[in-house]
Amino acid sequence: MNSSKGEWGSNLGFLMAAVGSAVGLGNLWGFPYKMGMNGGFAFLLFYLILAVLVGFVIMLGELTIGRRTGRGVIAAYSMLSKKYAVLGWMAFLCPILILSFYCSLGGYCLKYALANLGDVFGAVWGVNGADATNYFINFYTNGFSASIFAVIFTIITVIIVMGGVSGGIERFSKIAMPALFVLLLVVIIKAVTLPGASAGLEFMFVPNWEVFKGFGWISVLATAGGQMFFSLSLGMGIIITYGSYLSKTENIEKNALIIPITDTIVALMAGLAVFPAVFAMGMEPAGGPGLLFITLQAVFDAMGAAGPMFGFFLYFLVFIAAITSSISLMEVVVSVLIDRKEEKGKIANRKQLSVFIGAILCVLTILISIDSLGEGSLPKLLGFCWLDFFDLLSEGIMMPVGALLMSLIIGWKLGPDWMREELCQEGNKWRFEKFAMFCFKYIAPIGMAMILLGQIDGFFKLGIFN
Repeated sequence: MNSSKGEWGSNLGFLMAAVGSAVGLGNLWGFPYKMGMNGGFAFLLFYLILAVLVGFVIMLGELTIGRRTGRGVIAAYSMLSKKYAVLGWMAFLCPILILSFYCSLGGYCLKYALANLGDVFGAVWGVNGADATNYFINFYTNGFSASIFAVIFTIITVIIVMGGVSGGIERFSKIAMPALFVLLLVVIIKAVTLPGASAGLEFMFVPNWEVFKGFGWISVLATAGGQMFFSLSLGMGIIITYGSYLSKTENIEKNALIIPITDTIVALMAGLAVFPAVFAMGMEPAGGPGLLFITLQAVFDAMGAAGPMFGFFLYFLVFIAAITSSISLMEVVVSVLIDRKEEKGKIANRKQLSVFIGAILCVLTILISIDSLGEGSLPKLLGFCWLDFFDLLSEGIMMPVGALLMSLIIGWKLGPDWMREELCQEGNKWRFEKFAMFCFKYIAPIGMAMILLGQIDGFFKLGIFN
């Protein structure tokens, strides 16, 4: 353990931070929508099967690599073998690319939380009855305004990471995650008690077998696999980095089970908070930002006097979810820089490194904000808007490739003895060894290959905002 970078104060703190990294924007708006559009409960069943056969073992492998090496992603893979260092570099670049647009979208959430709060007090900076579609278009196409909120979101992320592992990330997560649960419960109670809310529950939970006709099940499987992989923060260096701060006394296998279970529960709660209200107000669900910033805002506008407070609660909890994910992404980068400093015999200053990375991210997120989801004046990158291009490189290619190769390395190169040596520290047992090794060798690589092909196909066919 390289304790100079810090260590979790408790296993609960680690779990709150790890779950916080998994519960993000895509989880809150993506999971319930994809579930509804891909067979309802049948999609959920596919998701859970893939979470067990692929998600659990990938998380188990990443946590083990992290704790065994005690290093950030580049040094961790290099310690396994110099030829694996490229996987570390991929996992290092992914968070930078993701944060560049994640901070921009996080700024959207902050803007909408404040706008709905403005409506509560009748302030001029509220939505003030503006058409939801026009309000969203006017905001994201205003590069200056969008950039301001993106930079504020980035600065908040930097301040938390500057506080360190236990004093910053863990302390914030132990407050933020329970707060998110409470806010979700408040919004769920309001949503499911609205007249006509049952249609939203049917959208999510009633099986729709029409989507499985012919080879439709393959599309559902690929969609469920992609959502599972990205929802759990796999392949982007977060789990390895967080694992490097784990005490040798903690049970890695147990944690690798708890995180996916909790993440799935939160995703379902998000659906219960969103879709009953959407259907109760007669709105049509739409994925991505359209759902979060247009459809839901229209729902709140239609609720009358209670709408603004309801809207503030929901956008504020999405903001919390976004922050818990952004700090985990930034910590991956900061951890690597601390490693590089210490390898050269220098003292690493976490605060200075956090500010340095934050400055780079401010520049990148301003560019993303100015691009205005492809409607700005910046040139296209291989035909994609800047956000889509960065997303394609990171989530579409590097993350699934990295996870696929990691599963093969553990399954066919390192083997069960290497895993057992770390998992069975301090009297802990590896209860699912045979199952996990079978998945590492065969199931996870096949699953990751399907996810990779499905992601690339989805990007080039539709783009994430179409």
